[in-house]
Amino acid sequence: MTVAKIKAELASLGNVEIAAHSAKFFKTAKGQYGEGDRFIGVRVPVQRKVAQQYKTLPLNGIQELLRSAIHEHRLTAVIILVNRYQKAKSLKEKEKLFQFYLDYKAGINNWDLVDSSAHKIVGNYLLAHKEKRAILYHMADSTNIWDRRIAIIATMTFINNGEFTDTLNLSEKLIDDPHDLMQKAVGWALREVGKVDQKTLEKFLNKHAKTMPRTMLRYAIEKFTTERRKFYMQR
Repeated sequence: MTVAKIKAELASLGNVEIAAHSAKFFKTAKGQYGEGDRFIGVRVPVQRKVAQQYKTLPLNGIQELLRSAIHEHRLTAVIILVNRYQKAKSLKEKEKLFQFYLDYKAGINNWDLVDSSAHKIVGNYLLAHKEKRAILYHMADSTNIWDRRIAIIATMTFINNGEFTDTLNLSEKLIDDPHDLMQKAVGWALREVGKVDQKTLEKFLNKHAKTMPRTMLRYAIEKFTTERRKFYMQR
């Protein structure tokens, strides 16, 4: 019944024009990365308010929302899950939510869903459990773009804590990824490394700048000086 209430409330808050714009923005046409995704036109800040209202939704309810074809249902579920993880007091509870995320990540299937959750749950959990980070490398080998994006975005938490090894290793693993969304994600992660330690990023670029996709390179050097950006782009 609670899930039905959430769906009904989101439906009442929907807007046809916003839905049409979102469908184009998230590339839902045939052959595009978001093919088949459906929108009802609810803005993210509004979804956050709904998520807060239903913050005690049981995991089976979150699971049901993640299985919905409607984007806002899944994003609201992700917001509830992230909020719950961040407020979890015990390691056991965090582990349970981390595993739940991995078990039902099939519903985390667009870039906004990934980018708003991967580092906050997967990255945060693995920050303290280095022995389990092999899962990121398995996901980086996946044919599913969202698994690969979760893998690299999760390392944002490592970067913020001064750890670059997994970001750099995964970037090497994903450096030939043909998908534009992955090239941007890897470049974004590398840029964040450079913001903390530019020498480490430049060492990586000195090895890979000549062959890495230009989109990835542009993102990686975005915070460099004009002179340094020109240097790497010319290479």
